[in-house]
Amino acid sequence: MISKLAYIDPKARLGENVTVEPFAYIAGDVVLGDGCWVGPGAVILDGARLGRNCKVHTAAVVAGVPQDLKFKGEYTTAVIGDNTTIRECATISRGTAAKGTTIVGSNTLIMAYVHVGHDCVVGNNCVLVNRVSLAGEVEVGDWAILGGHVAVHQFSRIGAHAMVSGGSLVSKDIPPFVKAAHLPLSFVGANFIGLRRRGFTPEKISEIQEIFRLIFQSGFGYSRACEMVLEQVPYSEERDMIINFIRESKRGILKPYNASKAGEEME
Repeated sequence: MISKLAYIDPKARLGENVTVEPFAYIAGDVVLGDGCWVGPGAVILDGARLGRNCKVHTAAVVAGVPQDLKFKGEYTTAVIGDNTTIRECATISRGTAAKGTTIVGSNTLIMAYVHVGHDCVVGNNCVLVNRVSLAGEVEVGDWAILGGHVAVHQFSRIGAHAMVSGGSLVSKDIPPFVKAAHLPLSFVGANFIGLRRRGFTPEKISEIQEIFRLIFQSGFGYSRACEMVLEQVPYSEERDMIINFIRESKRGILKPYNASKAGEEME
């Protein structure tokens, strides 16, 4: 159903069974996949590419002009995967010349007032809770969960299956499978609850915990700790995901385990 009170540029390409509610705005260089729903007052601007069955709620803005002084009006896009929900007042900027596109994966939930900056890459099955703010060129891996009010510094990376406590300030990279909290942000354990929910076996979770014991609780620097992991832990895809992530880090890795805060609960 397309409301007569919505504005849709004639050049926009809408799939089948798309619903556009009153007062929504859809620009000309826009592609909406089959089954999308665009709520009242939502704004979808040039460069937006939405997959199937996406939902864009009231006052959300997709493919807004990047908030970057280096942006000179170059042609860029914002690509959203299938089955992704963008809640009220969330903003997703399109890319800049740096990468050309901002990407949000499939089956991801972008809650109210979240900001996804230019050239970010957010994976599949992620949850960005209310008021999460991603600066430009941030990378968030599949299945990651960022609690409310998390702020992520530009160029930072958050690995797959990571869990970041609400209110955290992220200025360093967070490896896959990590649970992070406190101020300054530090390792507090493996995200074992999330891993169980996603079908990881007890043996695999124990392996990840042993890797993290060597990296974050041994007292060695990360470079030596990674060598110890390779020496002591048999090969697995998860082992190498963690090691490669750490070795490829340009911003550095979050702080190691802090025993003095071990009893504090994550929010």
